[in-house]
Amino acid sequence: MMDWTDRHCRFLHRLLSRETLLYTEMVTAPALVRGGALHLLDYSQEEHPVALQLGGSDPAELAQAAKMGADAGYDEINLNVGCPSDRVQSGTFGAVLMRQPDLVADCVAAMQDAVDVEVTVKCRIGVDDQEPEEILPQFLETIARRGITRLTIHARKAWLQGLSPKENRDIPPLDYPLVHRMKAQFPELHLSINGGIATLDEALLHLEAGLDGVMIGRAAYHSPSDILVEADTRIYGTDHHITAQDAVRAMLPYIESHLSSGGRLHQVSRHMLGLFAGRPGARLWRRVLSEGASKVGAGPELVLDALSHVENAALAVGE
Repeated sequence: MMDWTDRHCRFLHRLLSRETLLYTEMVTAPALVRGGALHLLDYSQEEHPVALQLGGSDPAELAQAAKMGADAGYDEINLNVGCPSDRVQSGTFGAVLMRQPDLVADCVAAMQDAVDVEVTVKCRIGVDDQEPEEILPQFLETIARRGITRLTIHARKAWLQGLSPKENRDIPPLDYPLVHRMKAQFPELHLSINGGIATLDEALLHLEAGLDGVMIGRAAYHSPSDILVEADTRIYGTDHHITAQDAVRAMLPYIESHLSSGGRLHQVSRHMLGLFAGRPGARLWRRVLSEGASKVGAGPELVLDALSHVENAALAVGE
């Protein structure tokens, strides 16, 4: 979710759900350690629980970056061994590391030595011509020996040659049964599943079948009201519930604060476009924000104008 789940996105998502664990976009260890890009660690205290996702392949550098994240207050440090982006391949991190489980084990061991918060891993079932049924259990066993107890498995191979990052999200077939077999084979590990899961109904099926967690990315971003608004009640059994309309109003003070510090409205509102996906007025909501939020001087009044179209449309259909 690089360039998507930034701090503005996470603030919105936390309004919708109090219980779900939020992840940052992947931040590379070199950017923090060598590049001094400390702004990539910025977040709001309201986001907790929130995990910092790191990319890298140098154990010492990852240890430094993990410590920076822990010192900043993140609740978890996650090593990404699943991203197929060209940028991460050239940097020798992300999914390409599925070929080097011993190096991954060295990385997580160094990270664990550097921090007190939990270190976790997100991986694929394999890359390129690897046979997932063979390499995935070997990968899990190798890093589990270094003390990793919690992993998220994206149930697709990553094809690093011949497929774009976008195609890697859709073309390689999903193998959910393999991930379930890994849970049976490694019952002591906390295993979450990721990839192609678009509804809470699907998530519940995986949980009821024995998996420990479900990670939902793009569906939660594009249709957050369908996923996050119901997650607390349906998954966690709490009574927290907020409507998308109330979430919009709750975002206004945050937007005001962002603007007063020199930010622009579109930096926040771009993450709000899917709030009313599939509902009356959604098209006008998106149009008003898309066309107006990048203009100089755009502020909360534009958001309220967009919201009025949703509320008027809902009244027209008797919602």
